[in-house]
Amino acid sequence: MTPATWLPLRETVEGIRGGRISPVELVSEALDRHELEGRRLRAYRRVNGPGALKEARRVERAVEKGEELPPFSGIPISVKDLYGVDGFLTFAGSPRSLPSCWTRDGWLVNRFRSQGAVVMGKTHTVEFAYGALGVNPHWGTPRNPWDAQVHRIPGGSSSGAGVSLWEGSAMVALGTDTGGSIRIPASMTGGVGLRTTTGRWPTDGVVPLSSSLDVVGALTRSVEDAAYVFGAVDPRWGDPVAFLEELGRPGASRFRLGRPSAEVWEACESGVRNVLEQALEELVAAGWGLTSLEGDLIRRGEVVYLDMGLAGAECRAFLQEELDEWIPLLHPVVGDRIRRAPELGSAEYREALAERERIRGEAGELFRDVSVWVLPSTTFSPPPLEEVAEGQAYGTVNRAALRPTCSASVMDLPAITLPVGLDPHGMPVGLQLLGPRGSDEELLRVALMAERILGRSDRRLGVPSLLGESG
Repeated sequence: MTPATWLPLRETVEGIRGGRISPVELVSEALDRHELEGRRLRAYRRVNGPGALKEARRVERAVEKGEELPPFSGIPISVKDLYGVDGFLTFAGSPRSLPSCWTRDGWLVNRFRSQGAVVMGKTHTVEFAYGALGVNPHWGTPRNPWDAQVHRIPGGSSSGAGVSLWEGSAMVALGTDTGGSIRIPASMTGGVGLRTTTGRWPTDGVVPLSSSLDVVGALTRSVEDAAYVFGAVDPRWGDPVAFLEELGRPGASRFRLGRPSAEVWEACESGVRNVLEQALEELVAAGWGLTSLEGDLIRRGEVVYLDMGLAGAECRAFLQEELDEWIPLLHPVVGDRIRRAPELGSAEYREALAERERIRGEAGELFRDVSVWVLPSTTFSPPPLEEVAEGQAYGTVNRAALRPTCSASVMDLPAITLPVGLDPHGMPVGLQLLGPRGSDEELLRVALMAERILGRSDRRLGVPSLLGESG
């Protein structure tokens, strides 16, 4: 039986408003799913059982009274343990809790809670979000549900987020994205992850990794759900139904895709590349254009993020200024890299900022002849945890994981990943779409049209093998 928490958001909210779905039963099922799967999947640092049921009962009373319900009424959500949340300690993946200033609702958490969402708990993150594989030696690494025999990485740094969606304990998973920390775990666990244009939504109340690059957002089970979230949360909209209807209005339904002649495509494992090529062929068969274009700007963006230490310098500065006592506690898999990052006032850091500004200034040229750019979301199948837990192997694979996603971050572009198939290991493959700066709505329109051609994750991928064992 399909869990109720796997239903589309819009359908679920309409069912709650119409009295056909009980928010208490919905949240109870979410807690039951965690009870069933949580020990194996390890998505959460802390689950909010009694508090979640209390919030669900409040929504149920509002339904009984005939009150008008906001867009997320009764919807269970998980929150990355980088966000401040009232009533929760924040560890940010570290071994000790942060000061009390990080125990108050961040901006995005407040947006969800004010619209009726039920916080199920706080999900695991890479320590201070500084890693793309999802590995956390302090708390344990969540398990990718697509392999029933081997503990494979879930992607990071929002490592528990995508796992919580498949667990069925949440319908929306709040994450953050600096170089790919929403898109990478979404891709590796078979979900949808949207990075909004940098600065579109405030990052207030979130422990920072990079003040230049951080964005807040969510992982969902479909593009339609991602659009629902955007329409409800974004201050320019505030009405998810109206936003979905706007995306569906008659207009462009065939788009021009630009495929960069960048090395990132060549770096794809053959099994991953074959899945991506098949998805692109289906879009072309539906009338979409696909053009190969020069990709030097994307390569330059990779260099800024991977080689010039921009994010590392800003993370190091934050820790030195705000949490200096935490630095000796950092696990070497994170701490060694942060200690090697340039100082904030160094010539290396200033050059990284200058090159980023040059690239940002040229980014608009990417879209003169195409609607969106297409890239892999990841170039390889998620490996077993034991192969990449630490040392040189960790560094090599971490860099490879960031390579397809970090350029969009450097250029402040909105980007989204959607699942398009399974590789030969039975692991999800994500296709990434990049839009012009500020084109979040149009990017969601393109992604929604692509999903309607290719199919949602449940049809495209099926059910994760680990969950299939437990029904």
